[in-house]
Amino acid sequence: MNENQSYTGVEVGPIRPPSEANSLLLRITRNCPWNKCKFCGLYKGEKFSARPTQHVLEDIAIIKQCIDVFEKGENDGRKTLLHDLQDKHGENGHWAYYTAMNWYNNGMESIFLQDANSMVVKPEAMIEILETLRKYFPDVERITTYARSQTISKISDENLQRMADAGLNRIHIGMESASDKVLELVKKGVDKATHILGGKKVKKAGIELSEYYMPGLGGNEYSEQNAIQTADAINQINPDFIRIRTLALPDQTELADDYKKGVFTRTNDVKMVEELLLFVENLDGITSTLKSDHILNLLQDVEGKFPEDKPKMIRVIKDFLALNKTEQLIFRLGRRSGVMKSLSDLHNPKRRQLTESIMSEYNINESNIDMATDARIKQFI
Repeated sequence: MNENQSYTGVEVGPIRPPSEANSLLLRITRNCPWNKCKFCGLYKGEKFSARPTQHVLEDIAIIKQCIDVFEKGENDGRKTLLHDLQDKHGENGHWAYYTAMNWYNNGMESIFLQDANSMVVKPEAMIEILETLRKYFPDVERITTYARSQTISKISDENLQRMADAGLNRIHIGMESASDKVLELVKKGVDKATHILGGKKVKKAGIELSEYYMPGLGGNEYSEQNAIQTADAINQINPDFIRIRTLALPDQTELADDYKKGVFTRTNDVKMVEELLLFVENLDGITSTLKSDHILNLLQDVEGKFPEDKPKMIRVIKDFLALNKTEQLIFRLGRRSGVMKSLSDLHNPKRRQLTESIMSEYNINESNIDMATDARIKQFI
């Protein structure tokens, strides 16, 4: 990191969790320090860097300046501010203004620290950033970031606690799988034991923890292992949230290349739902909340809190698996086309008719449904 590089204005990274849609996005790092996972193409070809701490603090000061003007409710003041920011920082000034406005209009409840693994910065830098955010925005309810288990495992309990005390109260960890075989195959750069260690350290610090699970990541060969080993790790961690992220294969990923070469034999929607069932059935002794809040998930109704909602979640999964092949096909196509959201939509005449018209127009049947749904999934990535 070059602390002498010139400041060019507020930066916003390319990604955030769905749950952070209304958050202020504050970029601490650029891209991903690991950047080797076979299933992810988001940062391929991009160099990782940590932004100078002073630049992040300047971002915060600009956002604070914007909020102060917005709170006065004067149109002339807003116009002057926008002009000044654009004059000083060009397009980044324009972006800063509307980033702050979006956050202001959404209640200023949460902040998300970008990009893929901001916890790699030095603890003192992170704590200074957190304390500055709390100073300027004392009413913010949540400050969140992504992290890798490997990174968390190397941070001392003392420093994690200091970060928690400074305001960091939620961490999203992309576990994806806790099968050592699967983790090795997809170049995740971590093993099951480190996943468990990292998760437990976050919980020990009193920081809310979201762990991500990726059905389908083990392909056909390791589907069962992917479900059972990941459930076992989750049971040992007991995260606050379990977030489902069904595997998708963008063309620019190594895993997509492996699939084209026949090295990776991917599963289809039905097989991934079967894997999800095995995963949920093996979750035990936890008080986590499971969320399916991503458009890539076929069954978004599989949500609830353990242990009380476990039977309901299993029932939703089994209801899909109990459908005959034609009904499964219609729902898969309807869901992947954005027409249907839940299984109940199969009984919605308008949604069903629209889905069936798509099926007829594109001649979609049992022989090509996987190809058809894959093409539609890629549109959402």
